[in-house]
Amino acid sequence: MLSDLLKWGGKRPDSSDSAEAVVAPPHGDEPIVASKAFPKLLAALASQDSPVLLDFGPVIGTNVGFFGERLGCKLYIEDLLVDLDRHTRAGTLDVLPATFESRFRHGDASVDGVLCWDFFDFLDKAAAQVLARQIVRMLRPGGAVMAFFCTSGVPRASYTKYEIVDDTHLRHKYHAGTGGARRALLNRDIIKMFDGLIVSDSFLLKNNTRENLLRRR
Repeated sequence: MLSDLLKWGGKRPDSSDSAEAVVAPPHGDEPIVASKAFPKLLAALASQDSPVLLDFGPVIGTNVGFFGERLGCKLYIEDLLVDLDRHTRAGTLDVLPATFESRFRHGDASVDGVLCWDFFDFLDKAAAQVLARQIVRMLRPGGAVMAFFCTSGVPRASYTKYEIVDDTHLRHKYHAGTGGARRALLNRDIIKMFDGLIVSDSFLLKNNTRENLLRRR
C-alpha cells in the first residue's frame, strides 16, 4: 500500500474523494467543533525533536501546512478510509484484519503520534483489534494517540474529514465515501484493545463524541 511522506524542516516558533457517494452529504455549513484532546496531542508532540506523525485521514492541505509550521514533523498520510471504502464496495470487509497486519511499513517504536480521528467507529471487532495492535507496536515511549469514539452506534453514517482550524478547533467536512455502520465501544473495550497504552485524557463532547488521548509510557 502506498503512504505519502511529507517532510518538513526544523520547528518554527509559534507562528480522490470517490465520485460514487452512497450517503448523501449533509445540508448547511460544515461545523467547527472545539476539541479538548487535540491541544493535548500537540503538546505531547512538541516535546519531541522532529516528531514522526501518522495521519489515518485523507490529505488535507491546511493540515499539512499546520503540522509543518508548528512541529517541523515528518508527516505520513496513511489514508485508511481508502482501504475501508474499497473493501466496503467490494464486499470484502472480512479481509481488513489481514490488510492491517501488513499495511504499515513503519518499524517498532518508530512514531511519536497517531491521528486516528473517528476511524475505529467504522471497524468491526476483529479489524479494530488488529489495527490497535499495530498502533501500539509502532508507537514510541512517550508517544500519543488521538482517537474519537461515538457513544451510541448508528446503522448508517457518512465518513468525516477533519480539517484543523487552529490549536483547539476542527472543521468537520463531508467525505464522499460509502460510509457505513458506526459501532460504539465502551471505555473498558478501548483500554483492552490498546493494551500497552494508557488513556491519559478522555473528554465527552456535547455532540456525544468521546475524545481520547492514549499515551505510551
